Amino acid sequence: MPETPPGYIDNKAAHLKRLRRVEGQVRGLQRMVGEDTYCIDVLTQISAATRALEAVALALLEEHLEHCVTHAIQAGGDQADAKIKEASAAIARLVRS
Repeated sequence: MPETPPGYIDNKAAHLKRLRRVEGQVRGLQRMVGEDTYCIDVLTQISAATRALEAVALALLEEHLEHCVTHAIQAGGDQADAKIKEASAAIARLVRS
């Protein structure tokens, strides 16, 4: 079966923009620690960066379910079972993090 494009392909630019923003937040955190910023302020910014990454992860997961898993289910067979297990494992990792 031919490889399908990733489910996020239509929103790739938006995801990259959000990830660049998170990258900037992490650089800001490094700067804050380097400048001996108050602990609570650093923790607050870590929380914001974590939420931003979680938002990207949830968007990617939703797109994966809507595109990749749906496509596999329509195709049927072992691929459908594998995609469902793969998605379940990804959800479990997100919940544990």
